[in-house]
Amino acid sequence: MLIGVPKEVKVHEYRVGMTPGAVREAVAHGHQVLVERGAAARQGIHDADYVRAGASIAETDEEVFVKADLIVKVKEPQPDECRRLRDGQTLFTYLHLAPDPEQAKALVRSGVTAIAYETVTSPRGGLPLLAPMSEVAGRMAVQAGAHCLEMEQGGRGMLLGGVAGVPAARVTVLGGGVSGINAARMAIGLEARVTVIDVDVGRLYTINQQFGAAVDTAFSSRATIEEHVVASDLVIGAVLVPGAQAPKLVTREMVRAMPNGSVIVDIAIDQGGCAETSRPTTHAQPTYVEEGVVHYCVTNMPGAVARTSTFALNNATLPFVLAIADKGAKRALADDPYLRTGLNVHAGRVTHRAVSEATGLPFTEADAALSS
Repeated sequence: MLIGVPKEVKVHEYRVGMTPGAVREAVAHGHQVLVERGAAARQGIHDADYVRAGASIAETDEEVFVKADLIVKVKEPQPDECRRLRDGQTLFTYLHLAPDPEQAKALVRSGVTAIAYETVTSPRGGLPLLAPMSEVAGRMAVQAGAHCLEMEQGGRGMLLGGVAGVPAARVTVLGGGVSGINAARMAIGLEARVTVIDVDVGRLYTINQQFGAAVDTAFSSRATIEEHVVASDLVIGAVLVPGAQAPKLVTREMVRAMPNGSVIVDIAIDQGGCAETSRPTTHAQPTYVEEGVVHYCVTNMPGAVARTSTFALNNATLPFVLAIADKGAKRALADDPYLRTGLNVHAGRVTHRAVSEATGLPFTEADAALSS
């Protein structure tokens, strides 16, 4: 199979779908790999590294899209990329279709088989291809939040951990999944006062056992969320409903009641955001102020640490890339029920129920779509 790796075109996105090490594995399996020139140059991974691994270098992204049977990316295809996708081709990348019906419609029109990293599951539960980027985003959220609390960034001028005689900042983490736990770990390390809120009592118990008195836990309810959000200096939104839009847990009224210059970092923005005041931003213009609160809502947070993120992502995606290339997409999806949960669009049909409900597009069971 010919695997194509285009250069990412989203604003300030420097990750890449396959490292030279991943390319070498694919070539060892008998596949060809075509990498767009300069795809990972900003990370210090050069075209010569890919050539030594056995790849060919394409001069343009159009060449990659025209020739490849399997496109391996990182971020959702941008409009020009969607127009280049074709019937019979397979796209393997993050999609985040629930808050983006236009992208979903474009993929349906293309006829492509689109498998989303963020909805692939595993026998142990969880989302193995989302987890590494959730880990990065959770850790970055505290860095970003601490920076945004500085006066020059519009914040209220607080040091996250305080100093002797001055209280530390209050940090509330909404969601105790991978990103939430990593955010809590970083905030604890900076000696902030941390509360994690989740709807799963078992998860709260695990967090309490893991961190002990260093973190407070609270069961999620409207009253609990309001109580903690309005008293926080930094709120980190880390909620996730796989494939679906994030629930709006933080209302505009809550944001309005927060201290002026406090900060919201909404990791859930890829799925629409968990605050009513959240809207997507980029690394070029990462923040805005709404209701007196600094909002950091970058949709590709891990792209800022592209080298770490690329290698972490490839560690997780490579076995699936090889399975798709070795067997072909339809056979790989038929053989692996966990990969099949990642199928969002196939041959003009939406095959993920949460995506269908969020976008209003008709739903077809994955098995039925693949067998037709």
